[in-house]
Amino acid sequence: MSLAKKYPKEVKQILSKYPPEGKRSAVMPLLFLAQREEGYINKPAMQEIADILDITETDVAAIVGFYTLYHDKKAGKYRMQVCTDLPCALRGADKFMDDLCDNLDVKVGETTEDGFLTLEGVMCLAACDRAPMFQTQGPDGIKYHENMTIDKTLELVRTLKNAIGQGS
Repeated sequence: MSLAKKYPKEVKQILSKYPPEGKRSAVMPLLFLAQREEGYINKPAMQEIADILDITETDVAAIVGFYTLYHDKKAGKYRMQVCTDLPCALRGADKFMDDLCDNLDVKVGETTEDGFLTLEGVMCLAACDRAPMFQTQGPDGIKYHENMTIDKTLELVRTLKNAIGQGS
């Protein structure tokens, strides 16, 4: 179902914040709206956003590909995005990521067997001095987790699972 049909009020409200000649600026809020339902943005949604804003699907796809907040592939209920940029790596992000992969039994980019968590490496979350750090994206929004250890991270995963009734 299309965004305009499923969320007519939200689409109208988003577009009303921009002048007609600058409506392409509504691309990011429309992408969030499209991603809200499934946790990712599929090609039909990208095309619809392009049509609404009179831009190309390529323009929309470029934005989805550039920002770590948008996704074009289905993933787990939560995404854990670990910063692996050089400053974070110097503070232990690489070992942290390796240990996470071992403990969660996934490789970077994979989803846990229970479908709960997708582990991703991303560049620069702007908290280099507090690495290892990551952001989670899920039903409760986007949250930063800084100065993390493996133990604190695994406890966080258990807490998130329990909060949505998926705990063991």
